[in-house]
Amino acid sequence: MSANPFCRQRGAALVISLIMLVLITLLVITALNLGSANFRAVSNTQFRDEAIAAANAAIQLRLSNTFVDPPATTTSPVDINNDTIVDYIVQVTPTCISAEVAETADPSSASLPPAMSLASTWNTVWDIPATVAPENNAGEASVRVHAGVRVLLTQTQKDEVCE
Repeated sequence: MSANPFCRQRGAALVISLIMLVLITLLVITALNLGSANFRAVSNTQFRDEAIAAANAAIQLRLSNTFVDPPATTTSPVDINNDTIVDYIVQVTPTCISAEVAETADPSSASLPPAMSLASTWNTVWDIPATVAPENNAGEASVRVHAGVRVLLTQTQKDEVCE
């Protein structure tokens, strides 16, 4: 007599179901890891964009001041989402790059007093870098943004701020 063919197959379903359970578990874990990696990438992009916006806001704040004092590093707290909590701290260090004698009067210079004649007026070019470091902000983004500006200064002002 031969053995019953169904007796040899007992337990095979259990082994196959355990293998399938392990494969499904690995598939779910892989999907969760991919989802969290995408979330981290989007979060980093958001932090970087916010840091750039904070740097631009600090540069605009610096541009609203005059350029007649010797340049110094300023630290600007920036609240991106207007919740009265400082989100980013930005360091701005303006640097006078060059100065040239103004040869022609600009339309905005037409109402200058006589003391600021063309001979004593200088076009100064400034580099204004703003730095947001990871230890100073809510995220881990490190950003450096540059802006440039030309400022019309008198001879005395130019001698004080440009080397």
